[in-house]
Amino acid sequence: MNLKLKVWRQKSATAEGRLAEYEARNIPPDASFLEMLDILNEELLAKGDEPIAFDHDCREGICGSCSLTINGIPHGPVNLSATTTCQLYMRKFTDGQTIYIEPFRARSFPIVRDLIVDRSALDRIQRSGGYVTARAGSAPDGNAILIPKTEADSAMEAAACIGCGACVASCPNASAMLFVGAKVSHLNRLPQGQPERHQRTLNMVKKMDEEGFGNCSNHYECEAVCPAEIPVTVITQLNRDYAAASVSKAVS
Repeated sequence: MNLKLKVWRQKSATAEGRLAEYEARNIPPDASFLEMLDILNEELLAKGDEPIAFDHDCREGICGSCSLTINGIPHGPVNLSATTTCQLYMRKFTDGQTIYIEPFRARSFPIVRDLIVDRSALDRIQRSGGYVTARAGSAPDGNAILIPKTEADSAMEAAACIGCGACVASCPNASAMLFVGAKVSHLNRLPQGQPERHQRTLNMVKKMDEEGFGNCSNHYECEAVCPAEIPVTVITQLNRDYAAASVSKAVS
């Protein structure tokens, strides 16, 4: 496959960025998108040019660090559900196609270099309340705390969030509500998460606002691009929990 690439290049957070044009030639159709960038970088290095900086880690669709916007869509074509960039294969594109490759675009995700953004804001939200004080370190009896299957399934569904930030990059408001909703719903639905339920919800929403993320306005773009297929119902749950936590705080 031969492709025309328009890649965002930016030397640093303060430098001016631009789209640079490249030719990607003889790309195997079964190569992943990141492998295609590896091939291009090898050619750039051979010519003495600066390689394209992009983020990656496991390359197995687990970690979510492969945060690229491809043709305007985080992680790539929206018709490929539950797909991270590293699991996107070049056979999904056509020979001779022009592909635009940019970093995730959000105020709370400042660009570090080229296609790499700083998504540590999500980590700070998680640290603000995404934990429980229940004793850990040993394996409890699986039947010690009975959990209804519907609640267990809902918690596991929310826990699937990998924190990639695609929801933020796709949202017109750069909202992190799907991410926060998933993290809050995961713990708030379990018995072990009840002691901190109200404070967890208040802390994580407060931190989300402090980090500069926007509000949800029900565009559902987040659900469409989420590689873990987190449903927008976690946002509904977050809103309910936040209202209950606010009332509880006011009463106390």
